[in-house]
Amino acid sequence: VERMLRMAQVTPNDLVYDLGAGNGKIAIAAAKLGARAVGIEYDPNMAKHAQANVVAAGVSAKARIMQGDIFATDFSQATVVTMYLLPALNMKLRPTLLAMKPGTRVVSHSFTMEDWDADETSSMDGRRAYFWVVPANVNGGWALESGAEKKELVFEQRFQKIEGTIGLGHTQGGLRFPRLNGANISFAWVDNNGVLRNYTGRVTGGRMEGSWKA
Repeated sequence: VERMLRMAQVTPNDLVYDLGAGNGKIAIAAAKLGARAVGIEYDPNMAKHAQANVVAAGVSAKARIMQGDIFATDFSQATVVTMYLLPALNMKLRPTLLAMKPGTRVVSHSFTMEDWDADETSSMDGRRAYFWVVPANVNGGWALESGAEKKELVFEQRFQKIEGTIGLGHTQGGLRFPRLNGANISFAWVDNNGVLRNYTGRVTGGRMEGSWKA
């Protein structure tokens, strides 16, 4: 549990939702780090037991356990999502997680998201935890304006992994070192003068803003 919260770099500024809260251990640990924490537990008796554990731990001002269905409860405001669920449930949740705000941090105990590769995997005493950052959606074409220049930028995206091209007159130049981390994006390309130009920016909805550096 400690490693999971460290992977997510939980701080007092975070709102942590623990899906499938069980006895409340993760929500309690997050609250002890100063974060606000909400655990969602389907079983009413377990939810009651977990809430009693929250009170006993002295963190009821920061944490609470609610009885609910993780597939019917809105946790879209979370900055961190933690899970210890079966693989089929991870995959059922995956579309909801990918639709969350870019930059949301997700940690899963023991089970992956299949072909959505983890950004980090940690091992502890033979057990594993997996970490992802929800990526912005940049797939498709973008109109790139740089001073008086206008070019077409095209990305192909698979989760946080991207590749792409940029229009250079009649030539499509390939992007170098493309990287997407939440809403943050960077890439480089060689212009018509043979100069490697580096772009660093941020994606907000259908807009990308940033700067170039040669």
